[in-house]
Amino acid sequence: MQRVAKRIILGSKLTKKHMVSKKDIFLTALQAKELDRRIISDFAMPSILLMENAGRQVAEEVIKEKVRSRRIAIFCGRGNNGADGLCAGRHLISQGFNPDIYLLGSCTQLKDEARVNLDILLRLKVKIQEVTSQNISLIKRRIKNYGIIIDALLGIGIKGEVSGLLAETINLINASKAYVIAVDIPSGLDATSGEVCGVAVKADKTVTFMAKKTGMIRGNGRRHCGKIVVKDIGFPIPRIV
Repeated sequence: MQRVAKRIILGSKLTKKHMVSKKDIFLTALQAKELDRRIISDFAMPSILLMENAGRQVAEEVIKEKVRSRRIAIFCGRGNNGADGLCAGRHLISQGFNPDIYLLGSCTQLKDEARVNLDILLRLKVKIQEVTSQNISLIKRRIKNYGIIIDALLGIGIKGEVSGLLAETINLINASKAYVIAVDIPSGLDATSGEVCGVAVKADKTVTFMAKKTGMIRGNGRRHCGKIVVKDIGFPIPRIV
């Protein structure tokens, strides 16, 4: 059994004799991806369903917060993390909120589950604001008005250093006075090592799925994750890790 701290179990086979809860399990980025793959391929659970559950859980955590302003901004990337953010936005709308949804990139670039969640919002006539180098100054002026910012830019699959418009957006989030909630892992933080990949979101709360990631307690993890909340996405994780 591999351990990185007293109560951490990584990818170990668990029996009824030593069954643990999700709070005792930490996964590397690679292990989390493999767990995703197994749930989808071995247990026939559609990835879009996992994403729907994740988005709902994020929305529920947002609703719990009592902040100075109920204005909400959601910053989404083009991958699965961004798809979780889009899904969370829809759930917030269904609860009577009116979040501003920002997309790093063009709507035409989204694929698979991200595209599905985008299309639902577009059919609901929800405005998706594409972040570009031409309008980043406008967003800089707006960001001070938000009470909550949801960071759904980058997930556990980050590779290389964050730069350009993405880095600029993360810096705007960090400079805001909003309560920041990261989806799964703060954008720019390596989920395995806790290393900051150039620049990373400093979250007040991180809503992670299935289990905590090792990068949350290594390196700069604690400094960037804030309060860590592990949420269920509809599958009994301790039974198969």
